[in-house]
Amino acid sequence: MPHLCPINVENFKVIAFTHKSLQLDLIGKLHLSPDEQNTVLEGLKLNFGFDELLFLSTCNRVELFIKTDLEIQIELIKSVCLFINSRFTAEELNEIASQAAVFVGDKAVEHVLKVASSLESLVVGEREIITQIRKAYEFCHHIGLTGDFMRLLINHTIETAKEIFTNTNIAKNPVSVASLAYRALREQGIKNEARIVFVGSGATNTVLASYFQKHQYGNFTVFNRSLSNAEKLAKGLHGKAFELNDILKFKDGFDVLVVCTSSSETIISSEIYQSLLNNESSKKIIIDLGIPANVDATVAAQSQVNYIDIASLKAQAEANLQLRKAEIYRCDEIIQQKILAFDALYAERRIELAFGQIPKQVKAFKDLAMNEVFAKELNTLDANSKDVLDKVLNYMEKKYNAVAIKTAKEVFLSKN
Repeated sequence: MPHLCPINVENFKVIAFTHKSLQLDLIGKLHLSPDEQNTVLEGLKLNFGFDELLFLSTCNRVELFIKTDLEIQIELIKSVCLFINSRFTAEELNEIASQAAVFVGDKAVEHVLKVASSLESLVVGEREIITQIRKAYEFCHHIGLTGDFMRLLINHTIETAKEIFTNTNIAKNPVSVASLAYRALREQGIKNEARIVFVGSGATNTVLASYFQKHQYGNFTVFNRSLSNAEKLAKGLHGKAFELNDILKFKDGFDVLVVCTSSSETIISSEIYQSLLNNESSKKIIIDLGIPANVDATVAAQSQVNYIDIASLKAQAEANLQLRKAEIYRCDEIIQQKILAFDALYAERRIELAFGQIPKQVKAFKDLAMNEVFAKELNTLDANSKDVLDKVLNYMEKKYNAVAIKTAKEVFLSKN
């Protein structure tokens, strides 16, 4: 009989660095570009001996979903952060480790379900988080960081989030970070002929571009490291596209600068900003939704700049939360049911894995009986009789396997 381990999820842990307790620029220092993730995360898993690892990075959070028997203490968190970014100072490490949220077992599962359902988001009700979690899982799975547990959890998480968005009003009149930024921009009364420069052509800037288009703005320029991606966004806007390396050559000026890239370094330095100004003195609007900030702090602090970043949108996000509080209670009820459902799902999966060898063992016993133990007797049978016997044994083999696993599930689950 296979050995059955106790059914629990206590070795599933989450370390969360979020806008709730940390400054966004500090969270931004944990951001990793896709290329960095490929190497750093593999090393992280190997170095700390994690069984499974999923790295989630969004505009206001970095989270590590971990399957491990290690106890998550402050010193371990410091070591993990230092592994991700060796440039942390001792003071920064102390702050980020002490303010990190740690969840274990069912509380970790609950947290993941809440994150995917946008209940932990800066803007409660935004749907983008589902896609972000799915893509984070697909990436980590592709490079071999996740296993059976994380597959089961993420599938269950996405199903839960979809049910919440379908069966509650949590996303009614949804407000995303991008739409909040655009609303703040519109309050400045910019004219339709305004010169709008995008730096970055990812999902956030693409969403912002759609808002501009909807309201009939038409003067666009797009800069991106990849010219083909810049051209893709510019084509939909009927604008111009350039490689980011050519930004210092741009002399057409701008009224609105929209910056959002995956870079962990400053993109718009003081030198680049002065070049983009091209000696103009009118007040400019900058939307910077990068994490960490993509615009140098000296630029953002200038009196002739109206600077809109994620931190400045928090007040509106809090108002958004108040409008959705009644729905949060309904969402919590669904999530509590889904935690129990996941525990049962995980228990069944553990039993399936534990009993996975039974079919092979039964087949081996059958082959041994037919080819050795009763070989002499079977040789006295004619071909038709052997065929019937083989069909009978195959039928019994399948039925036994099914009944054994079903019975084990019923007995085991009734005790948990």
